[in-house]
Amino acid sequence: MFKNRNSILFCVLSLTLLMVLLFNISFGQVAIPIKEVFKSLFGVSANKETWEYIIINFRLPKAITAILVGIGLSTSGLLMQTLFRNPLAGPYVLGLSSGSSIGVALVILGASTLPTFFSEILLSQYGIILASCLGSFFVLLLVLLVSNKLRDTATILIVGLMFGSFASAFVSILTYFSSAEQLQKFTFWSMGSIGNLSWNNIIILSISVFIGLLISLFSIKSLDAFLLGENYARSLGLNIKKSRLTIIIATSILAGSITAFSGPIAFIGLAVPHLAKLLFQTSNHKILFFGTLLIGAIIMLFCDMISQMPGMDFTLPINAITSIVGAPVVIWLLLKKERLF
Repeated sequence: MFKNRNSILFCVLSLTLLMVLLFNISFGQVAIPIKEVFKSLFGVSANKETWEYIIINFRLPKAITAILVGIGLSTSGLLMQTLFRNPLAGPYVLGLSSGSSIGVALVILGASTLPTFFSEILLSQYGIILASCLGSFFVLLLVLLVSNKLRDTATILIVGLMFGSFASAFVSILTYFSSAEQLQKFTFWSMGSIGNLSWNNIIILSISVFIGLLISLFSIKSLDAFLLGENYARSLGLNIKKSRLTIIIATSILAGSITAFSGPIAFIGLAVPHLAKLLFQTSNHKILFFGTLLIGAIIMLFCDMISQMPGMDFTLPINAITSIVGAPVVIWLLLKKERLF
């Protein structure tokens, strides 16, 4: 009975994902009939060349990016919540987004002090992506060094929060000495964006997310053991340090690559794992893993649809929409005080 229920839920979520994907590509400042979306996706020319151009070059890349972001952040959120046994842990709890922020802040807010040639290279899209990757990677190295020294997993959570506080303070100092134009550019990056990636960028992001998901998939048994505490996991013969390191690396690849290409996206990694637990009513990570993937992709596509509703001459920041959707979910969970683990 329970297996049949889960199978039905997975079928419903898969169909919902397909429908939301089609509506996402159809919606926007220029409304495109879903029939024409089908034609373009299956290689048949649309009735208008402009529709086909918009779908292939703008809407489809953005939709794929939304799916990758939703999948990656929701999965890394599930990993962190289970590892730390904390329902309010998210993909950025290790300070990875703070590391990315330092890298991007140094480039955007400090590039003006360099010669024009280097400044133009650093302020390009690839320069900002590289800076974000390096900042995230630097924090990852620090977290890995600390996690290797500490036995208590909860202490790693505190260390990650301290990295985040330090990064915020450092960025605040940089912003204090920056011009209005530099601050505006950094603010736009911090709002998140999924609509500026080329196909080459999407391929790189897809590979990174795939690697992170593959590592996560091999950690499912470890996650089930961590649910009952480290002592219990150790009694099962689980290598705590190795398993913890694997989970941290998977989270870092997922959250770090997404932040590098799309900026910090809020609440998806925090809210979606809880929705998956409430929907499937299980703590089995084999089910939660795939459920979280589907729900994360659906919600991210839905948020992107809201940000570009027809009739609008502008696109709202994706971070604002994910916060509007995610914050009430987290507040509701806190008020309900339901046992999540």
